[in-house]
Amino acid sequence: MIIASTSHQLTDVIGQCRRQARPIAMVPTMGALHRGHTSLFDVARRDSAFVIATIFVNPLQFSDPSDLESYPITLDADLELCRSHGVDAVYVPTAAVMYPQGFSTSVHIDGLTEILEGESRPGHFNGVTTVVTKLFNACQPDIAIFGQKDFQQAAVIRRLITDLDMPIELVIAPTMRDEDGLALSSRNVRLDAQSRVLATNLWRGLSAALNQFAAGEHRAHILIETVRDHCAAPGILLHYVAAVDTETLESKSQCDDHTVILLAATVGGVRLIDNVLLSFQ
Repeated sequence: MIIASTSHQLTDVIGQCRRQARPIAMVPTMGALHRGHTSLFDVARRDSAFVIATIFVNPLQFSDPSDLESYPITLDADLELCRSHGVDAVYVPTAAVMYPQGFSTSVHIDGLTEILEGESRPGHFNGVTTVVTKLFNACQPDIAIFGQKDFQQAAVIRRLITDLDMPIELVIAPTMRDEDGLALSSRNVRLDAQSRVLATNLWRGLSAALNQFAAGEHRAHILIETVRDHCAAPGILLHYVAAVDTETLESKSQCDDHTVILLAATVGGVRLIDNVLLSFQ
């Protein structure tokens, strides 16, 4: 497995892939890897692709400095997990490499970045789109794999790829969950035992709304209220619940099978996000 700390160190292997007509699949991560990430590696390995994982905790997407400082760093374990799951190369740049002295460029997308997570975390998506553009330039992927858990982020990246004519296929892989339904996240390790139990209310609420929808309830405000009811517990600070179009992220009053319910909440001091795609079961 190749470990590169600069984009120049990837040049030879990218060139070799091009000469062999072998597709490059990229999985961007911020480290603290878990089963959700390895499921993305498994998707990336399809069609004999050369798999590049990136590990970079991007300071530009943290509006709260304390959140950045507390983000888990487990690089040695991450590299071993990459190796054991068939990753061919890992790009591990430093902040100084990504944002050298004098760096003054950002990538901004209107609309999609200013609602939901964008409203709650000003500047967050500018950090995401800027770093992802740089990672795409470094790794030159044919395929990029993101997880459904970060649904708004995936929509933003889709818009980025479309608007800038990037020759990249975007693949969105399903959210991986623990047995109790909690969506896997690197932040989960910061939950204490009580908060860990509380956090399962998020998926219970989303699941209840999905069941209501399947049973014929399509009014968005009813489904949203169901989620809110499940999250109305001491220790859960609910930031938002929204029923939106899966492509445009515009709010819906009547839900259909092109609707996703998104939520964000702080549980035990840890910010968590989750979502459910509505479908007729």
